[in-house]
Amino acid sequence: MDFAYSERVERLRATLIEFMRDVVEPGEVTFHAQLQAGADRWSIPPVLEEMKRQARAAELWNLFMPDSDWGAGLTNLEYAPLCEIMGRSAIGPEVFNCSAPDTGNMEVLARYGSPEQQRKWLVPLLAGEIRSCFSMTEPDVASSDATNIEASIVRAGDEYVVNGRKWWSSGGGDPRCKVAIFMGKTNPSAPRYEQQSMILVPMDAPGVRIVRTLPVFGYDHAPHGHAEIDYRDVRVPAANIIWGEGKGFAIAQGRLGPGRIHHCMRSIGAAERALELMVDRVKRRVAFGRPLADQGVIREWIADSRIEIEQARLLTLKAAYMMDTAGNKVAQKEIAMIKVVAPNVALRVIDRAIQAFGGAGVSDDFPLAAMWANQRTLRLADGPDEVHRRSVARLELQ
Repeated sequence: MDFAYSERVERLRATLIEFMRDVVEPGEVTFHAQLQAGADRWSIPPVLEEMKRQARAAELWNLFMPDSDWGAGLTNLEYAPLCEIMGRSAIGPEVFNCSAPDTGNMEVLARYGSPEQQRKWLVPLLAGEIRSCFSMTEPDVASSDATNIEASIVRAGDEYVVNGRKWWSSGGGDPRCKVAIFMGKTNPSAPRYEQQSMILVPMDAPGVRIVRTLPVFGYDHAPHGHAEIDYRDVRVPAANIIWGEGKGFAIAQGRLGPGRIHHCMRSIGAAERALELMVDRVKRRVAFGRPLADQGVIREWIADSRIEIEQARLLTLKAAYMMDTAGNKVAQKEIAMIKVVAPNVALRVIDRAIQAFGGAGVSDDFPLAAMWANQRTLRLADGPDEVHRRSVARLELQ
C-alpha cells in the first residue's frame, strides 16, 4: 500500500493549510460573534458566506466528490489528508462545501439520482446555494438497526404519501435546508433489506413540521442544528423516489461508507489541533515552579497522543485505500474499525488537552470543550461503537 501524496494532493494540502491558518481559524471568532449578534441563533453569519466565496475562488470546493464531472475527482485516499485538515475546525468543512450531511446526500444524488433530481437538487447543493438533511433515525425505535424504521412511503397514483417522525436530522434547522432525503418503508412484507426506500422531500412541502432542534451536550450547533421533524401525510411526486422502491439499504451502504470515513478523517484533524493547543499551552504555563512541559505526566500525555494519532491515521488511510481498490464491501471491516478508533482517539487527546488547560479547557474561550462534545457524539452518529465492534467480530469469526 502506497500512501504517498501525489503532486496534486501536495499542492492542495499546502493551499488548504494556509487557508485554514489565515482564513478559517481566525474566522471562527467572527463567526461566533456574528451568530450571537444576529436576529436569532438561526441567522447565517455573513463571515461564513464570505469564507465560502474565498474557498471557491481558491478552487478548494467540493473536494470530497469522487466524480470529476461534479467535483474534484479525488479518490478516498487522496481526499483523506485534505478532509483531515478541514476537520481542525467545526466550521471548516462547510467553508469548502464538504460538510455532512450534504456530502453524503450529494453522493447519493450523483450515484443514484435521476437527471431531473440532479438538476433540481444536486446542482444547487454543489453550488452551495442550498443545504439538505438526511432523515433516517427515529425516536421510537432503536435506529442502530435500521430495519426497525417504522416511517412509511406509500404509493398513491403519481405521488407518494410520506409519514413518520424523525430526529437527529442534522441540518434540518438550517434556514438554507431545502430538501430532506427521507428513509421509510415502501413494502413491509418484502425481504428484510428490501422493504426500505429513500425519497426526496422538499422542506416546504405541506405536512413537514420541524418540532424542535436538539441540543448536543448543551450545544445547539446553530445555524445548522439537529432537527426533530414530523412528516404528516406529505405528498411528493413519484419521481422523487431515489433509484427505485426497495433500494434504501443498498443506497445507505453506498452513502455510509464514504460518509463514515470522512468523519474519521475530520476526527484526526480535531485531535491534531487539540495536541497542538496542548503543546503550546504547556510550554507557556508554569506550575509549582516550572513549565508544565517539564512535568513527566504531561510529556507522557503528549507522547501517547502523538502515537495514537499516527496509528489512527494509518488505519484510516488503509480503509480509504481498500475502498478505492477493492470497494466498500471488501473494506467494511476496516471502515468499522476506524469508526471505533478515530473518535475514541480524538476524545482521549482532547481530554488530555482539556486537563492541561485546566479551567480554561472547559470554557468557550477555547474550542476544546465543543470539540470533545462533537467527538463524543460521533460514537453514536454513524452507529454506536458496539455495532461496529459486532461487525468486526462477525467478520473475524467468518
